[in-house]
Amino acid sequence: MSDSNTTDFTNPSTFILLGIPGLEVAHIWISIPFCIMYAIAVLGNFTILFIVKREPSLHRPMYYFLCMLAVTDLVLSTSILPKMLSIFWFNTREIDFSACLTQMYFVHCFLVMESGILVAMALDRYVAICNPLRYSTTLTNHMVVKIGLAVVLRSGIFVLPYILLARLWPYCRTNIIPHSYCEHIAVVKLACADIRISSYYGLFVLLSVIGLDVIFIAVSYIQILRAIFNLPTKDARLKTLGTCSSHLCVILAFYIPALFSSLMYRFGHTVPLHFHILIANVYLLLPPMLNPIIYGVRTKQLRKQALC
Repeated sequence: MSDSNTTDFTNPSTFILLGIPGLEVAHIWISIPFCIMYAIAVLGNFTILFIVKREPSLHRPMYYFLCMLAVTDLVLSTSILPKMLSIFWFNTREIDFSACLTQMYFVHCFLVMESGILVAMALDRYVAICNPLRYSTTLTNHMVVKIGLAVVLRSGIFVLPYILLARLWPYCRTNIIPHSYCEHIAVVKLACADIRISSYYGLFVLLSVIGLDVIFIAVSYIQILRAIFNLPTKDARLKTLGTCSSHLCVILAFYIPALFSSLMYRFGHTVPLHFHILIANVYLLLPPMLNPIIYGVRTKQLRKQALC
């Protein structure tokens, strides 16, 4: 009988998501701010998509990249919140193994995709400020499509090994995931095998993809700031810098929580588990909520169209 049980459990058909361990009694209350964040994210990002589609004057590379960011934010937040709410509200903790891997893929793929889109937006600002005369010939619609496809393909290719490795491992310890969604490391830690390959590959993606994105954005803005400070008047400098302010705010809203979450995961071993999970959830919901607010408030063209 024990042999049969062990065999059955080696490849579990379902996992159990605990939500936020230690805060089960507060799940209903925690769901309220998460619902509000998601509602704002959905309303704001759909509003941006609608405004850009409706207004021909916004059919420019900057706003095409903004639409890509809006779609990414919608998918990213939607990939975790419905299941999370089913745990919080109805105690529906089971998730099929294939569904778990699918959720893992979407979460990590669209995180990498968002980083890539922020790089594309930095390129847009660099060309617009440092080479304004070549802007229309450099960032054509055809080039924007190529950049978008490159961002999507890069994300899909780099994240796919996460799923292939996770499917490869045998699971015989437990099928209980102490998390509110199928986060990569939280899942592979359940494997009864040496998962160092998964850990090393995750670190490789963090350094080679996200790290290079941050470096590219930093170099772009060094060049942009040099061009701005070479402008003849203070008004011209402030006006040009204002065209970058929305993008800078979005960059900070994405990378600062990501850095905090990554550092806390790797070095915050004394931090309670429920705090880790709360930060991980906020990290996935905060940028999708803030991005449309930042662009709506700070971009004159979008604000004007929204009020029409």
